[in-house]
Amino acid sequence: MTALLIIIYIAFISLGLPDSVLGSVWPVIRVDLSAPVSLVGYVAMTVSAGTVISSLMSNRLVARFGTAKVTVVSVAMTAFALLGYSLVGHAAFLFLLAIPLGLGAGSVDAALNNFIALHYESKHMNWLHCFWGVGATAGPLIVSLFLANPGGWRTGYLVIAALQFALVLVLLLTMKLWKGKEQQAAKGEQGEQRVLTNREALAIPSVKLALVSFIFFSVTETTTGLWSSSYLVGVEGISAAAAARWTASFYGGITLGRLLSGFLSIKIKNAALIRAGQLVCVLGALLLILPLPVAVSAAGITIIGLGTAPVFPAMLHETPVRFGSRASGAIMGLQMAVAYLGGTLGSPLFGALSSLTSLRLLPFYLLIAVLIMLSASELLNERLRVQGKS
Repeated sequence: MTALLIIIYIAFISLGLPDSVLGSVWPVIRVDLSAPVSLVGYVAMTVSAGTVISSLMSNRLVARFGTAKVTVVSVAMTAFALLGYSLVGHAAFLFLLAIPLGLGAGSVDAALNNFIALHYESKHMNWLHCFWGVGATAGPLIVSLFLANPGGWRTGYLVIAALQFALVLVLLLTMKLWKGKEQQAAKGEQGEQRVLTNREALAIPSVKLALVSFIFFSVTETTTGLWSSSYLVGVEGISAAAAARWTASFYGGITLGRLLSGFLSIKIKNAALIRAGQLVCVLGALLLILPLPVAVSAAGITIIGLGTAPVFPAMLHETPVRFGSRASGAIMGLQMAVAYLGGTLGSPLFGALSSLTSLRLLPFYLLIAVLIMLSASELLNERLRVQGKS
């Protein structure tokens, strides 16, 4: 494993650290800032809006400045935003800080994923996203160490900001490694490569099908993570503590699944991993629907986590294969943008529908999302076969 790849692994852990912190400590923050419970949803949407915008801009930014500089600036933006969270005295500032937090997260996410898809094997894409899960799990744990003290959440954010600043320093010291990798790849390209616009990338045949897959992947993942506990308590009648453990098993399934998928990808092609993961998600949704014992039914949540595990990394890594390396940067930005949109809008949509009907709608909602994702993916594969690209 090269030194650069080790740094990228560290970067994925660091990038996962802040992603799950705000929601986990919001009950404490809102009391300190005298904010309403619902405010966190609007802050999260502000972050998501920033990630969508910067994802769409990432291709041009990388083409002009290179992956290394975009990554350094993006991580620095998130670090300063997290530092600001540790100092904020009024809830309104959460919205202002959410802007650089979202803009930084979107740019670095799209840039790093495209860099890995172009320069490294599929196993690394799976393992890197597994390491992101490690960071996302560790973030709330780090902050929780300080919650016993008055204003302890501020110290927690300060620690995470310090870790982000440390990553910025490491990235600055290793910029030559990034440039060397990109220059090595550029030698194999003939002629001047004009950067595709998002409009041009969107016009490439079958790209829209890929985007549909990403949208409904995010709808599946975020809706399962957000609503599983409410479903298990309200419909299955289990305790809140048991429901929380099942929800944790969903994220555990994602992390473990990506670790295993990294090994499987050495022998199995991305397309097969994507299909297998989506079919496992169908199985998980069916377990929730069928009249089975609660323990078996609830296990469907864990199975959905295992199913989603290989899908996202494999779809990302397949981008240059499907559409070519020249178009992959622009398409990667589009894919990340619609994934954020799907995650942002899918869960609130289910919330609105369930308020009109019942929480019993959840497994059917998830099954429909998975089937749309599977159908778009299979249709895309068929079109690529006709075009001779798979």
